Amino acid sequence: MTAFWTEADFDHHEMVHFVDDRKSGLKAIIALHSTHCGPGAGGTRFWHYPEPAGAMRDALRLSRGMSYKNAMAGLPMGGGKAVVLLQEGQRQTLEMLAAFGEAVESLGGRYVTAEDVGASVADMVTISHHTQHVCGLPAQEGAAGGDPGPYTAYGIYLGIKAAVQHKLGTDSMKDVRLSLQGCGSVGGGVARLAAADGAKLTLADINEAKAAALAQELGGETAPVDAIMGMECDVFSPNALGAILDTDGIAKLDCAIVAGGANNQLKRPEHGALLAARDILYAPDYVINGGGIINVALEYLARRDGQTCSSEEVRERIGMIPERLRSIWHESEESGQSADIVADQMARKLIGRG
Repeated sequence: MTAFWTEADFDHHEMVHFVDDRKSGLKAIIALHSTHCGPGAGGTRFWHYPEPAGAMRDALRLSRGMSYKNAMAGLPMGGGKAVVLLQEGQRQTLEMLAAFGEAVESLGGRYVTAEDVGASVADMVTISHHTQHVCGLPAQEGAAGGDPGPYTAYGIYLGIKAAVQHKLGTDSMKDVRLSLQGCGSVGGGVARLAAADGAKLTLADINEAKAAALAQELGGETAPVDAIMGMECDVFSPNALGAILDTDGIAKLDCAIVAGGANNQLKRPEHGALLAARDILYAPDYVINGGGIINVALEYLARRDGQTCSSEEVRERIGMIPERLRSIWHESEESGQSADIVADQMARKLIGRG
């Protein structure tokens, strides 16, 4: 693997930590982008990478995104991310989770982990037996914590409603055409909230049966995964993996708004300008999808301080996401800069890199 500081996505990360535990078979990368605002917080992704360079790119890009996400959410947390490299078809074992927890503990609190793609609340419980620097643990009734997915979905939906109001001039989601890519915990949550408000849904997922079942439940339609980006709609909501907004992908879009929860939706920085050139309103991903980290970060901070945080407090904080998006869009319109650039500038100032 090439030295990480030569990678295009290296952004003066404070630390890139490699874990190779032969006994358990764990291979992982923990990247800390910034601890300016507090310990680097971000989930652990368990994934099969055909090439190790893909794991490095994810660790670097996702940790930087977490710096921006936590700062824009007003959390006293920095940005970090971990990726665990799995073989094709492999699942993490208890031994691997234990070794990973020990690796997190060895960093002395500089990194706080949580769920991400391929991880569960049960995984976090196992990891918590080996480090105190973990969140997303089972929540008591009415308290913060647990699966961050529903909170992420709630914030995304509030952001979609704000985008619809800003771009389309309506406060109602009734008959708004929403094409949604990804029907997992987050995408499914967004779909259910939108359907309850009368939106017209078109759903796609690599698991076609999952998309079909959700469409039947909500009275929506389905589309093939490779066609959903080109569907005519008001809002395209990407809620699967990132880097889909490249030159070809943006050319396919037939929508007024892009607003979804996938991390790192823009393949390269210049692609935000392409969206703006097409007059497509973009909700920067790390702002709109901040609900999950708000939930688990408040859980962690309260537990660290011997206190508790209610789920109502979490929802109140998530309720601030629309106003942050509106401030980005207004600045974008006044400055002529694309929304992603405006958001990046705001976030970098907050982490001392303005």
